[in-house]
Amino acid sequence: MYQTDHPRDPGIFTVSDLNRRAKQMLEVSFASVRVEGEISNLARPSSGHWYFTLKDSGAQVRCAMFRSRAGMVKFQPKEGDKVEIRAKVSLYENRGDYQLIVDAMKPAGEGALLLAFEQLKRKLTAEGLFAEERKRQLPTVKRVAIITSPTGAAIHDMLTVLKRRWPMLEVDLYPAAVQGEDAPQQLINALYRANRDNMVDAIIIGRGGGSLEDLWAFNNEVLAREIANSYLPVISAVGHEVDYTIADFVADMRAPTPSAAAELISPDGQQMLRYVNDLQQRLVRSQRERFLYAQRSLAQLQARLRGPKQALQSRAQHLDQLEIRLQRAMTSRLKEPQQRLQRLQASLAHLHPQRGLTQSQSSLNQLRGRLERAMQQQLQKKRTELTGGMRLLNSVSPLEVLNRGYSITRKTDGTVVRDTAELKSGDEIETLIHSGKLTSTVTDIQHNDD
Repeated sequence: MYQTDHPRDPGIFTVSDLNRRAKQMLEVSFASVRVEGEISNLARPSSGHWYFTLKDSGAQVRCAMFRSRAGMVKFQPKEGDKVEIRAKVSLYENRGDYQLIVDAMKPAGEGALLLAFEQLKRKLTAEGLFAEERKRQLPTVKRVAIITSPTGAAIHDMLTVLKRRWPMLEVDLYPAAVQGEDAPQQLINALYRANRDNMVDAIIIGRGGGSLEDLWAFNNEVLAREIANSYLPVISAVGHEVDYTIADFVADMRAPTPSAAAELISPDGQQMLRYVNDLQQRLVRSQRERFLYAQRSLAQLQARLRGPKQALQSRAQHLDQLEIRLQRAMTSRLKEPQQRLQRLQASLAHLHPQRGLTQSQSSLNQLRGRLERAMQQQLQKKRTELTGGMRLLNSVSPLEVLNRGYSITRKTDGTVVRDTAELKSGDEIETLIHSGKLTSTVTDIQHNDD
């Protein structure tokens, strides 16, 4: 420092005092100003602070933006960008440089939000958050969570559509602000609660139409990542058909309007009713065709069914065959003992001694007894078969049917009456029952309705 031997004049400032006083005056006089200009000499050291020069066609000024404020900027500035800043005027005392301490920055003009939107869109696209392969198909929705303002037009429109199309669908409302500084965090909290509760099949998040600034809550990066990480499928329904937000790109499905989202998740009740009626008509036609086929089959079977007389003849023929076989078996059984007896008699003639004769006589008696028993057994067996056959014949006999309480009605010419349409009042008919025959005159005819 420059030293002097005489006392300093109170009216003379040191450089440090001058810069300090100038800084105080600048910061008090220009505590908050808005300045527009073009960025140049932009530097971003590892400290996270930004240093740059803001210039126009006639002048320039140094600027500093500290890390805490730089982190709040919604886009990434670059050389040549025209921006609007909010800052306080200050002075860097060490060099005596006049500078601006920047609090906020946005692109200049109406493209500020659009630029921020495009930069975030490019960033999330590069990370794959918009990729179609990571998006899920909607399941069959029986219960849906709707995240929106409870007082807005969007919830009214969605509930109206659901009531008209499919009143059975259950709705859980997760209220949240959809506009303003607090809106992104409220939307994030509601999305978290819906996934945590896990009581629904899908989530609709959205609001009605508005300006780009009104819809800005749905362009929040943190909200976009929460939608991408949602366990439940998410439908984004923000604004009108021409409005697009980051939430639309990252959601599993985008609906052009809230009403369209309600239509996406709900079946058309009228269409479902028409489908059920069509199935009913097809079922009636199918049953009618099956009934007609069964009638034709029954008619064919009735035509092939043999009468009782044929059944009796068949049983009688079978009985005759059994009788013939019995006679043959008896004859065969008799021939064998007779032949054996003859052989024994011949042997006896050669073995005349009394002992041999006695033994032969004993054997003959035994054989005769066995023969008689065998014949009795065969006869008894054939009698049993004959009795069974006769019982079977009796069971299909028309007389046995009459014995069970049935009757046969015939005209006087002997024709069997099978349908009431064959008779008319005044006809004489004969009714055969088990114990005899009845003769009567027809006075009244009643037809069964098919």
